[in-house]
Amino acid sequence: MSTGTPPDRGLCAAVDVRYLSTGGARAAAVLAADAVFAHVLAERTAVVPRVAPYQPGEFYRRELPPLRAVLDDLGGLGLLSVDGYTDLDPAGRPGLGAHAHAEFGIPVIGVAKSRFRTATHAVPVLRGSSARPLFVTAAGMPAPP
Repeated sequence: MSTGTPPDRGLCAAVDVRYLSTGGARAAAVLAADAVFAHVLAERTAVVPRVAPYQPGEFYRRELPPLRAVLDDLGGLGLLSVDGYTDLDPAGRPGLGAHAHAEFGIPVIGVAKSRFRTATHAVPVLRGSSARPLFVTAAGMPAPP
């Protein structure tokens, strides 16, 4: 595994969505010049007044509209990191990240805080001294060797 600087992919964004008690959602994006987010360029937020109700296995229907809103009219986006899975099983059943990859046409890294029972292909990653892993998947880029 290489620990050097990842190749330049253009503007990188990490996004997340928070659901509001009013029924809408607020999306936030952190934009960086590099994939390790060493040089944060900007932060953005957007509010979507209404979102679809949660449906198991179709989380993307709820998350994509706020992501569209916060990433609207951004040029040069080359990498996106989302809170969730790119695919939900080793056969490639699409999750939020796969739908974002199709929507925005760029590589997407999915980082999930909890294990999804069918996502046995997700790579567990420990950060610092944490004993609880994050589960990482990706779309639009080759798997590491």
